[in-house]
Amino acid sequence: MADALGRPLLRNPATAPVAVLVAGAAGLAHLYGTDPHRPGRFLPRCPFHLVTGLLCPACGGTRMVYDLMHGHLAQAWLDNRALLLAAPFALALWGRWTWEGLRGRAWRPRPARWVQVAVPATALVWAVVRNLAG
Repeated sequence: MADALGRPLLRNPATAPVAVLVAGAAGLAHLYGTDPHRPGRFLPRCPFHLVTGLLCPACGGTRMVYDLMHGHLAQAWLDNRALLLAAPFALALWGRWTWEGLRGRAWRPRPARWVQVAVPATALVWAVVRNLAG
């Protein structure tokens, strides 16, 4: 199968971001009816937490998304503040990736060196702070 320019469909720049959208929508549909605050739900557990007993920077993300989908912003804030603040940036990156893909252009962000250092450093500090706090 080929796109309008004759490229194989898997090489079309829109294939990956659209696949991410479909997978995300499927995950959200499952999560909407599966309360992660209640034990015994069919949801993946954090492997870092299982091995170490510590919270990773993304721990609480599933509960945060569930709470956002159900309109509980205050609870989402308590689940994972850093991830809640980072979500709009991640959505903007995905949106740009999708927009460029739909226009037939491959897009790869090229963050500045300081961003490449600041993002993981912030995640590390967040992990340490949340584990020390509680």
